[in-house]
Amino acid sequence: MWRLRRAAVACEVCQSLVKHSSGIKGSLPLQKLHLVSRSIYHSHHPTLKLQRPQFRTSFHQFSSLTNLPLRKLKLSPMKYGYQPRRNFWPARLAARLLKLRYLILGSAVGGGYTAKKTFDQWKDMLPDLSDYKWIVPDIVWEIDEYIDLEKIRKALPNSDDLAKLAPDFDKIVESLSLLKDFFTTGHKLVSEVIGASDLLLLLGSPGETAFRATDHGSESDKHYRKVTDKEKIDQLQEELLHTQLKYQRILERLEKENKELRKLVLQKDDKGIHHRKLKKSLIDMYSEVLDVLSDYDASYNTQDHLPRVVVVGDQSAGKTSVLEMIAQARIFPRGSGEMMTRSPVKVTLSEGPHHVALFKDSSREFDLTKEEDLAALRHEIELRMRKNVKEGCTVSPETISLNVKGPGLQRMVLVDLPGVINTVTSGMAPDTKETIFSISKAYMQNPNAIILCIQDGSVDAERSIVTDLVSQMDPHGRRTIFVLTKVDLAERNVASPSRIQQIIEGKLFPMKALGYFAVVTGKGNSSESIEAIREYEEEFFQNSKLLKTSMLKAHQVTTRNLSLAVSDCFWKMVRESVEQQADSFKATRFNLETEWKNNYPRLRELDRNELFEKAKNEILDEVISLSQVTPKHWEEILQQSLWERVSTHVIENIYLPAAQTMNSGTFNTTVDIKLKQWTDKQLPNKAVEVAWETLQEEFSRFMTEPKGKEHDDIFDKLKEAVKEESIKRHKWNDFAEDSLRVIQHNALEDRSISDKQQWDAAIYFMEEALQARLKDTENAIENMIGPDWKKRWLYWKNRTQEQFVHNETKNELEKMLKCNEEHPAYLASDEITTVRKNLESRGVEVDPSLIKDTWHQVYRRHFLKTALNHCNLCRRGFYYYQRHFVDSELECNDVVLFWRIQRMLAITANTLRQQLTNTEVRRLEKNVKEVLEDFAEDGEKKVKLLTGKRVQLAEDLKKVREIQEKLDAFIEALHQEK
Repeated sequence: MWRLRRAAVACEVCQSLVKHSSGIKGSLPLQKLHLVSRSIYHSHHPTLKLQRPQFRTSFHQFSSLTNLPLRKLKLSPMKYGYQPRRNFWPARLAARLLKLRYLILGSAVGGGYTAKKTFDQWKDMLPDLSDYKWIVPDIVWEIDEYIDLEKIRKALPNSDDLAKLAPDFDKIVESLSLLKDFFTTGHKLVSEVIGASDLLLLLGSPGETAFRATDHGSESDKHYRKVTDKEKIDQLQEELLHTQLKYQRILERLEKENKELRKLVLQKDDKGIHHRKLKKSLIDMYSEVLDVLSDYDASYNTQDHLPRVVVVGDQSAGKTSVLEMIAQARIFPRGSGEMMTRSPVKVTLSEGPHHVALFKDSSREFDLTKEEDLAALRHEIELRMRKNVKEGCTVSPETISLNVKGPGLQRMVLVDLPGVINTVTSGMAPDTKETIFSISKAYMQNPNAIILCIQDGSVDAERSIVTDLVSQMDPHGRRTIFVLTKVDLAERNVASPSRIQQIIEGKLFPMKALGYFAVVTGKGNSSESIEAIREYEEEFFQNSKLLKTSMLKAHQVTTRNLSLAVSDCFWKMVRESVEQQADSFKATRFNLETEWKNNYPRLRELDRNELFEKAKNEILDEVISLSQVTPKHWEEILQQSLWERVSTHVIENIYLPAAQTMNSGTFNTTVDIKLKQWTDKQLPNKAVEVAWETLQEEFSRFMTEPKGKEHDDIFDKLKEAVKEESIKRHKWNDFAEDSLRVIQHNALEDRSISDKQQWDAAIYFMEEALQARLKDTENAIENMIGPDWKKRWLYWKNRTQEQFVHNETKNELEKMLKCNEEHPAYLASDEITTVRKNLESRGVEVDPSLIKDTWHQVYRRHFLKTALNHCNLCRRGFYYYQRHFVDSELECNDVVLFWRIQRMLAITANTLRQQLTNTEVRRLEKNVKEVLEDFAEDGEKKVKLLTGKRVQLAEDLKKVREIQEKLDAFIEALHQEK
């Protein structure tokens, strides 16, 4: 009976618990009871067999694009047969109800809290997939338009609401205490109930602290609770770090997969599998705009304000290494402590199927996956830098344009500037520091330029001077990104890690920035590959104290995160400013077109290149016109020019010495010897010089003579330069001189005058030559003795003392010649003494040398007059010439000499004319073409030779139109991409 009473009491307790448990209706199936309860209920049933639940899992390769929830675990169904009645059904009912209440409430509270925490963790772990929208269908990205995820998140209960839903564990413990007191007899039922409550405590429910405080309530338990919270915080921080690193690895794997997919797609496009024409990428179009702007002179109040990423930093701060990590190749020259970046280098990064690099003005592609191509590229960049640097300078403002393409590269335009220096060392120009500052300011003062400020983390920040420069250009830090390099060395050497945090946050010096990043640029080995540097960087930051102590955030480290941030900032700046720049160039174009119409209404808008092509065609036409010169004109000018060059030698060195002999035999002998010597040594060379000068004169005449209304004086300077350069390059054929020598020698040996016409022509030629010499001699005597009596009376001129002495000496010598008209060419000593004494008797002091000089001119005039009289006598001497002057006192050997000279000149002129028209004119035309081609490739030459307001206005107008067209095309493509 006492057992029945105890059972009744237990039933009452259980009923009270059932009344307090809200929301529970119906009965629980047996398989959902606690294991202990089931053992109580089925301990004696012979057919009961507990089955282990079968867990079914499915392995899926992880991808950040498919974050699938875990499948729910299903238990195998259990079948139970007939269950016999047990005696302690109130105890069974109490245990069942207690277990049901705790499980339902605990599951509800813990499940809701876990669901919310899991949702927040998953949301934080999801990567930014904005750059990979082309892979995922558009419906995935538009799902937020159909499902309000934020509303669902807000609908989930937070921790405070879940705490309110938790049961009152104090009351539960009181109820359990009543049960414990009731079952003081140590019955097995009570121990099982107490065991069930202990199992609940071991589940780690939110009521754990309350249970412990109720059961024990000692001060040591409170201390234990505080320590536990601290450990939980540390554990959460460790889990957060591992989660961030895990996300980074997932992102890297995803980017690698994307890189391979993009490479395959671009390769298919390259092979023409899709049979469509590839358009230029946005970044290539934008880079072309910047290239045109770099050559444009910023006038008409139009400035280049298009965005670029300007990389500045102290020398050896790691600028080049950061750029190479972004470009994923070692493309820049390197040196230990030496200044390698001597001019700005514009690097355009874009996607492509192969990792290659090429210059703007070259078609050669450098394969960046091959070490020999990388070495050749670095060498070419170094050569271009040294070529840009002028003599006496160390750096140059001229920009080298380089395109780097490859799968997975972030699209942007970077400009690597020379490193800022604090001291000018030996070997540098004195103004190197100021030049670097001016170049850096010129790029950074662009209000849309993104400044990538590189700071060496391994040295004291106070030693940096680039931060002050950046602060001056961007005081509010609205377009500056700060990068701390060599963080591994900084963490190893800096005693206080918080100092690195101060540098990263910009608290150590007054410089503001959009973002702060920390990177590692390798172990200092120049031969280290980019992949090795990246692995070293990731390994370092995984174990870095800066991340573990939360001094740095995960998105602030690694070059990969830096390149993503810089690319996003670059394109954001481009989208905000490009349309405004296009509008400004439209206004500039209108102003230029209006100015052209007002100043040059009847002329076409030809820029410098078009003007050069027009001038080139005119010059070539003028060279071709040389071949249209008649043979008669060539021979006349060649014969005349050659005689002017050799006439002095013929008369002074050949004719006069031979004519002063006493007989014809000596005359002919002297002439033959002197002609032979002249032909062997001087005559052919003189003839070639005359021909070359004649060709130059004719070429110059065609180039410079006005063309009437069609003449454009803007080409004069260019034509003159082409003429001079072509003549300088032209070399006469050396074989022509040898063949000409033989021809001239044969012509001079011929003495047979065939008819009277040739005889008269020779006499006429001789008279012209002698009269020209006589005129020159008369002028020399007049200058020697001064004006005669007519000029003295008419023009009020007087003789000088020297002229007076010369005049008296001349008069005395003329008296001597009148006495002896056949006097030889030279004065004897006694004759000089006689003349001097005669002059002294009249009070004129003379020097013997003065007497000789005066005699030379007086005798020369006397001889030439005598020779002219002899020519008149020889006009009727052709009959005696045919008889070889036999039985005749008239000897005209001098006429034969001049006929030989005249015939030699005619034959030489004919030979030179043939060589000119057949060979030299064509060679000159070839030289002119080569000079024009060289000038066409030399931009500085064209700017120097084609100058003026008209040229500059047309040039600016063309460039502004080109810039506007490229900007419009870029903006259209940018809108299409959106």
